[in-house]
Amino acid sequence: MASPVLLCNNLYTPLWVSSLSQSQHQMQLLQRRRLSDKFHAQYKASFRFSPLVCLAARREEKEVVVVVESDGRKRRLLQILLWAAEGIYIFWLFLLPYAPGDPVWAISSDTINSLIGLSLNFFFILPLINSVVVGIHLINSPMLHPMSEGLFNFVIGWTFMFAPLLFTDCKRDRYKGSLDVLWGFQMFLTNTFLIPYMAIRLNDEEAESIPKKPSQLGSVMINGAPVVGVFGGAVCLISALWAFFGRQDSNFGSIADRCEFLVSYLGSERLAYAFIWDICLYIIFQPWLIGDNLQNVQKSKEP
Repeated sequence: MASPVLLCNNLYTPLWVSSLSQSQHQMQLLQRRRLSDKFHAQYKASFRFSPLVCLAARREEKEVVVVVESDGRKRRLLQILLWAAEGIYIFWLFLLPYAPGDPVWAISSDTINSLIGLSLNFFFILPLINSVVVGIHLINSPMLHPMSEGLFNFVIGWTFMFAPLLFTDCKRDRYKGSLDVLWGFQMFLTNTFLIPYMAIRLNDEEAESIPKKPSQLGSVMINGAPVVGVFGGAVCLISALWAFFGRQDSNFGSIADRCEFLVSYLGSERLAYAFIWDICLYIIFQPWLIGDNLQNVQKSKEP
């Protein structure tokens, strides 16, 4: 016969086990409900903010499109201005009779002789040889006013410094012609050929454009860019000094007399008047090309 204690244990043990299992089951249900609520909360949050993300992405795309369209409009406007400047440059300085001096179709013999003399005194080679190197007088240096010689060689020396800029220009492949020929003509006719190049380089870039290999002249100018810059700068400096102090033994007057000659020279000779235009345009074009080349160098250094 079972004792009262044993009967009590047999009676309450199943009840205790049953209550324990029910509490465990309730805890599991509670945990599942919490996980479900957390999942739904995250889902609702992601669903709530996903349209904002899409809107932000669309806004960025629209901003990029607007920037590209704005750049295209600026380039087209600059091209129109450059081609207009080329037309004005040609008509005003070469063809129309309203600027100081003679137009091309009515050029005088004095202007032709002056052009020949200035060309012979190119970079002061003949004057320096005749005056410094004793006994070498195969070709005598034409006796021209040092102010006109200085102005001529100043512009030519500045033109010489454009060579590395042209051959390293990041947009040079948009110009389909020869840069060697372009720079060669620029040395004699300056902005007559530089203005069209500045306009053509603003054309749209071709999708499958293959970079051109530099020519032999281009390689020399690129590798020797520091030398070209120093030499061109030295020519410009010597030209300025020559204009005010050159040919002291030939009675060209004092600095005041030479400045007076310069004013009359600019107001009477088409070539001198055109050089002022060239200097003003070079002041614009040289920093322009330098700025684009610096951007190209920075992009090439980026990983």
